[in-house]
Amino acid sequence: MRGLLLLGAFLAFTSSASAASPRVLAIHFDADVNPVTQNFLCDNLSRAAKDGYTAAVIVLNTPGGLLQSKDKIVLCELNAKLPVLVWVGPNGATAGSAGVWIAQAADFLGMAPQTNIGSSTPIDSGGANIGSDLRRKLINHEAATLRALAQSHGRNVDWADRAVRVATNATAREALHMNVIDAIAPTLPSLLEQADGVKTKPRGYTLHVAGAQIHDVHLGFFTRLLNTLIDPNILPLLFLAGLAGIGFEIFHPGVVLPGALGGVALITALFGFSVIPISWGGLVLMLLGVALLVIDVHVTTHGALTVAGLISLAVGSIMLFQNAPGYHTSKPLVIAVAVALGAVWVFALSKAVQVRRSPVEVGPQLIAGSVGEVRENGLVYVNGELWQARSTHGEELHRGDRVRVESLDGLVLTVRPEGT
Repeated sequence: MRGLLLLGAFLAFTSSASAASPRVLAIHFDADVNPVTQNFLCDNLSRAAKDGYTAAVIVLNTPGGLLQSKDKIVLCELNAKLPVLVWVGPNGATAGSAGVWIAQAADFLGMAPQTNIGSSTPIDSGGANIGSDLRRKLINHEAATLRALAQSHGRNVDWADRAVRVATNATAREALHMNVIDAIAPTLPSLLEQADGVKTKPRGYTLHVAGAQIHDVHLGFFTRLLNTLIDPNILPLLFLAGLAGIGFEIFHPGVVLPGALGGVALITALFGFSVIPISWGGLVLMLLGVALLVIDVHVTTHGALTVAGLISLAVGSIMLFQNAPGYHTSKPLVIAVAVALGAVWVFALSKAVQVRRSPVEVGPQLIAGSVGEVRENGLVYVNGELWQARSTHGEELHRGDRVRVESLDGLVLTVRPEGT
């Protein structure tokens, strides 16, 4: 009995110790800053807080990206319900342009030894300088926001200003020496060791992350697919293709396919430009996909609309659940549904085409040569129908006689007895 009590106490102790050990969610951000990666990062910060993680660490390696997405990521970091650390790593990584804001918004910021941070001057989507008046307004605004982040977190305000105005860069050692970052850490566990016990500014968290269990989360297949679709080099082409397809349909009504593919391209481009949210874009694409499948049943397009509809459904289903924390689109499920729908529609369309191309098998013109049976009142039952009939040579027709149709004159058959 005593042994059982000791065993129970030991299990309870180990269980409580395990439950009390810190857990950290490491969010690997190795991509451009855009609506897709913005949703990936914000969703996982929400997930980390909801699932009771001690802290979240953004493992950052980005050349930068869109200002709107950067602003939303910073808001997610500042309003996260748990401490948010940023580690620019591994060696060779960079926190460039918009990545500097993501880094400076962290409660604790570290870099791997062979990394760099900076070059935060805003440019347009094509990589060129912005016009003078707009450039002055934008640089003043962005410099002020980065200075505010650095100041509130107790870091170098002057360097933050220069990073925006003159595109200043710093290596990890230079950044630590200038108080741009809080630590240099060759590995993520090393960063957690150095951050342990630190009281963060301005939110006042005391970090307890040394020896924490690290749970990694990476960009999934579908997230990378969407990220590719809205690449700055592809996005303008998608937008122009969408306009061209819809324009072609307007000037050549009835072609259908260019307009359908143009609609898919245009909706995807509008999402990439942050004109419509990702969830709305997904919903519109799914509705468009269903509409295209239905239209293809009634319009002869040789399956072209089915292909466009399946593409629209697949991309829409991926986008629809990207913005729902805790819900993730299953790659095998999307592929299976798309293949199954495609197979069903191909089978249905092939049967419809087969029926359309098959020769006519019913009608009065095909009744000659058919064999029938005489019924009462001189009527002849042929091919499931009753016809008025007369014999070839005026013979009397008797009930039950088998006759063969010779010809059709209006609605009267000319028949002869079978076997003569």
